[in-house]
Amino acid sequence: MKVTYYGHSCFSVYANGKHILFDPFITPNELAKEVDVDAIKADYIFISHAHYDHILDVERIAKNTGAKVLGNFEIYNWLLKNGIENAHPINPGGKFNFDFGTVKCVVAQHPSSFIDGTYGGIACGFVLTTSDGNFYYSGDTALTLDMQLIPKFTKLDFAVFPIGDGLTMGIEEAIEASKLVGVTKILGVHYDTFGFIVMDHQKAMNDFKSAGLELFLPKINSTIDL
Repeated sequence: MKVTYYGHSCFSVYANGKHILFDPFITPNELAKEVDVDAIKADYIFISHAHYDHILDVERIAKNTGAKVLGNFEIYNWLLKNGIENAHPINPGGKFNFDFGTVKCVVAQHPSSFIDGTYGGIACGFVLTTSDGNFYYSGDTALTLDMQLIPKFTKLDFAVFPIGDGLTMGIEEAIEASKLVGVTKILGVHYDTFGFIVMDHQKAMNDFKSAGLELFLPKINSTIDL
C-alpha cells in the first residue's frame, strides 16, 4: 500500500484503488506549509476524534473531493450541521463494508471535544481490511490492553501510532502497542507539530530497531510503500 504523510496525524493510504485520508489537519501546521490542501485526493476521510488538530481541514477537503466522511455519532452530527452531507457514523465496536474493503471502529483512550468545548463523543481508532493489505490507525491513544483484541480479528500488515508523548503514547508505549497488535512495521505520527511533542527522531528509530521493529518517519508530503 502507498502511504502519503501530510504532517501531524494526517496521512493517506491508497488501497484497492481508493484514497483513504485520516485526520486532516494541514493548513495551520507550519511544518506542512508545502502541502497543497486543495490537491489532496480523498474518496474516504476518517476522523478519530473531535480535537481541532484532527478535523480542522475536513470541511475543505470533503467539499473539494466529495469524499465520504466517517466519525463517531457526535462527529457525524457535527459534519451534517456543517454542510457535509456525505457523512457516515461509526462507533467503537461497529463495522461497515465499503468498496475499498472493511473498517472496524475500536476504542482509543483519549479525550474528545470540539474547539468550542462541546462534547465530541468517544475517541476512536480504525482497523481497515483491504485486498491490498490490512492496517490499524490507533488515533490519539494511550497504551491499552484493548489492543490485544485486534489481532484476534485481523492480521495486520502495519500500524499507525502516535509517538510524540505528552498527550498520547510515546516511543516506549508505542513499541509495546506494536507487540500487542502483532506488527513489525509502524508509521509514527503526532510528533514535532507543537513544542511539547518535539522528539528525537534518531532515538525513536534506534529504540524501535532494538525492539526488532521498523519505524517509518517519512518527510511531510512524501509517499512510501508499506
